[in-house]
Amino acid sequence: MYQFSDIRAGAGSGTAALSLDQVLYRPPVQPSFGDKVRTLRGKSAELDLVVDLGVGIGSREWARGFATCTLLCLAAYAFAPRIGPIAAPSPAPLGDVQYEEVRALSIAPLAYGADTGRRMAATDAVEPLTDTPERPSIDLVATLGRGDGFTRLLERSGIGKGEAAFVAQMVGAVVPLADIRPGTAMDVALGRRPNRQVARPLEALSFRARFDLRLSLKRIDGKMTLAQIPISVDDTPLRIQGSVGSGLYRSARAAGAPAKAVEAFIRALAGQMNIGDVDADDRFDIVLEHRRAETGESEAGQLLYAGLERTGGKSLQLMQWSQDGKLQWFEASGVGKARGLLQRPVPGMVSSAFGLRRHPILGYTRMHKGMDFRAGYGTPILAATDGRVAMAGWAGGYGKQVRIAHPGGLLTSYSHMSRIVAQPGTIVRQGQVIGYVGSTGLSTGPHLHYELYRNGVPINPASVQFVMRSQLDGPSLAGFRARLRGLLSLPVGAVQQASATSTGSRRPG
Repeated sequence: MYQFSDIRAGAGSGTAALSLDQVLYRPPVQPSFGDKVRTLRGKSAELDLVVDLGVGIGSREWARGFATCTLLCLAAYAFAPRIGPIAAPSPAPLGDVQYEEVRALSIAPLAYGADTGRRMAATDAVEPLTDTPERPSIDLVATLGRGDGFTRLLERSGIGKGEAAFVAQMVGAVVPLADIRPGTAMDVALGRRPNRQVARPLEALSFRARFDLRLSLKRIDGKMTLAQIPISVDDTPLRIQGSVGSGLYRSARAAGAPAKAVEAFIRALAGQMNIGDVDADDRFDIVLEHRRAETGESEAGQLLYAGLERTGGKSLQLMQWSQDGKLQWFEASGVGKARGLLQRPVPGMVSSAFGLRRHPILGYTRMHKGMDFRAGYGTPILAATDGRVAMAGWAGGYGKQVRIAHPGGLLTSYSHMSRIVAQPGTIVRQGQVIGYVGSTGLSTGPHLHYELYRNGVPINPASVQFVMRSQLDGPSLAGFRARLRGLLSLPVGAVQQASATSTGSRRPG
């Protein structure tokens, strides 16, 4: 099973056979270091310029390769180009005068008419003129800006100061100058002037003074005349209807109602109902002031009527009507109702709430019938809501006090004032100043003691949501209903059916 071709002879005359262990575990022959180098280099005797410096470290071949690499690195460094800064002259920094001149000559100041006073010198190609020609007339358009003045606009257009004041007086006799709207464009024509030391005379001026009036000024035979040109205007109110759909505001705007009219419409509804209860299938009805000029322009005015036809509740028909000099929303039956919280009388924080407390001066516990607001001395005190002043004067421990009676059996009281403004028997509006914060009566410091009574019983002012009602009667009710019938008989000027994005969706507003 094994063949042995290498059998050593013994020391004597006989032969000795290798044992099985010697055959199976014969160690391999390890090549020497020189054999490795010769194997890597091959048998050729040619000189190898590229020496592997990772093999045979310390040998002659390695040393020769290392020396070659070092020489190549030194040669590359020696012949590398030197890069450095290039010396060149730099301009001297500008002085203050030169800097200001450069700033004046930049693009932005020149656009606003900057002038340094310098000009280019004339060359031989320029021939001086004995007299420069002047345009016989100048036509321009001047626009009245916000906060601008009519007289100032004429002077800026090139009209003399005296003539501008005369023209403004002529126009002011027809239309108040303050009523001319900003953005009004005026066509101005300036004539020839007798000499260059005076301003050009005004030959013609034309502009739209009001929505329904245009003014035209012309110089005829040396005299300025004013002509009024009426513009026919249709004042028929505009009626807009549509379905609430996915949103009351968005649907009304899509139907053609202006943004301010829609906001007023929503506020009117919010005074009568919870606006969140509006359903997607409800229909809105809006009537607002609207004017159309024969020249094609149109403008919308204030909201006149707010209607809501509901599918799951009471429908609303509201119209604005003036009562006691104040505009208010009334229902079709002639009943007016406004709802909301009482206005805060002063901006200060509440220092003492409604209920039992220990009196800071008397020293014992008793009922505190109102609320104390912390405020500085002299802070204005405002009426919580509309009403009639029932009492204004000194009230013992309350000091200087004002009491206001309101519809529905409500009465508000304001005490410890430093000065009283309201007069007994007069009508005050919500937010009107009735006095100033003080420390009169039994008071430890400047503050407002505010009380609220309902039918003579004190209640907590912080928990009241009041409802005020007023009823039209007699001629006022007849005029109100006639006006309402006229608005409801108007044709619909813009109708757009807006469907809900999801059937039966609630709270679309």
